[in-house]
Amino acid sequence: MAQSSPSKQFPHLSRDVELRDAIRRLCLKFDLAYWDRSDAEHEFPEEFFQAFAASSFLGTLIPEEYGGGGGTTSDMVAILEEVAASGGGLNASSSVHTPLLCVPAILAFGTEDQRRELLPRIAAGTLYTTFGVTEPDAGTDTTKISTRAEDDGTCWRISGAKVWNTGALRGDKVLLLARTSTPAAGERKGLGLTLFMADLASDGVDIRPIPKIGRNSVVSCEVFFRDVAVPYDSVLGTVGQGFYHLLHSLNSERLFVAAESIGLGRWALGAATQYSLDREVFGRPIGQNQAVQHPLAKSYLGLLAAAEVLTRAVSEYETRGPELVGALANAAKYLCSEASCDTTDAAMQVFGGYSYAREYHIGRMWIESRLPRVAPVNNQMILNYIAERTLGLPRSY
Repeated sequence: MAQSSPSKQFPHLSRDVELRDAIRRLCLKFDLAYWDRSDAEHEFPEEFFQAFAASSFLGTLIPEEYGGGGGTTSDMVAILEEVAASGGGLNASSSVHTPLLCVPAILAFGTEDQRRELLPRIAAGTLYTTFGVTEPDAGTDTTKISTRAEDDGTCWRISGAKVWNTGALRGDKVLLLARTSTPAAGERKGLGLTLFMADLASDGVDIRPIPKIGRNSVVSCEVFFRDVAVPYDSVLGTVGQGFYHLLHSLNSERLFVAAESIGLGRWALGAATQYSLDREVFGRPIGQNQAVQHPLAKSYLGLLAAAEVLTRAVSEYETRGPELVGALANAAKYLCSEASCDTTDAAMQVFGGYSYAREYHIGRMWIESRLPRVAPVNNQMILNYIAERTLGLPRSY
C-alpha cells in the first residue's frame, strides 16, 4: 500500500516546486548513514555544507550585487524545510542556516563596505558567521547581558562570555552583542547595546564546546572574550542601537526554525507511516490498528495547521517587514515546534522498541525535535508575548 504524495498531504508544498525539487536532489547525495555518523562523531558536515554553498543555496537571501541569488525569505524557508525533511534534520539545517542569521542585519544596517566585504564571502561559503547574543546569566532577558565593549581611543575592547554559540568552532566571525553604555533612568532598557562583527580567531577569544545530547554535528559553545580588540569599522549599525537592530535577524530566525521543524516532522511522519504499513503483528500491518492510526493522523493535522500559519507569517514578513510581524513569527515558531515534537514522539511509539535502535534514525529526530521548543526562544516566553501583545493581558515578567 503506497502513501499519498507529500504535495497532496501538505498544500504548501505545491509552491516553490522547482526549488524544493532541487534541494531534494542535492540532499539525496547525503543519506541517513551520513547524518548518523556526523552526529555520532560530533563532526561538522563539511561535505554537505560545501555542496550546499556550491549549489548557490547559501546565497539565496543575498542580493545579486553582493554575490547572492537575490531570493526571498519564502525561498529560504522552503529550502530549510526540505533540508530538514531529507533526513538530515536539525544537524543539516543548522549547519547552513547559522551563517545566514546575520544577513538581514548586515543588509539593513551595515555600511556599503561591510556589505561588499562580508556578503559575497557568506554566499560563497568562505566566511562562516555565528550568532553571539545569549549569555550564562542573561538568556531570554537580552537587555541584562554583561559583555561590555569599551572605547580605548584606538578600538573597542570587549570582555565577557557568550553561551550556546552554535558553530563557533567552525566559525570565522561572530555577530556579537555587547553593552557600550548604560541607559539613563526612564530610557528604554534596550538602549546602549551595540552589534559587532568580531573575529573568532582574535587574541583573547577562548572557545569551549558544550557536551550535548543531540544535534551534535554542529557544536554549540561557550565563547569567552578577554580584552579582545575590535576595530571601529567592525561595528554593525549605530552604536547603542544593536538590540533593536537584532529584530531583523531574530524574526527571520524564528521562521527558519519553524520551517525546519515542519521538515523534521514530515520526515518522522513519513517514516512512521511507512513502518506501520510494513510492520506486521498478529498477521496484519500495525497501521490497520486505530491505536496507531489516530496518533499519526493527529500529528499530520498538527503539522498541516502549523505549516499554514508559517506560510502566512512568511508572507507578512515579506510584505510588512521584519519588525512588524512579531506575533505571527512567534506563532509560527511555537506551533511548528510543538507539532514537530508531538509528531516525533508519536513516531517513536509506532516504532516501539526499534525506536531506540540507531538504524531507524527516529530516536535522533526525536531528540532534535525537542530543541526548537526551547531555542532560539522558549515556547513559554512566546506564550507570554502573545498574551501581552496580542491579547492585551498585563505583562507577567
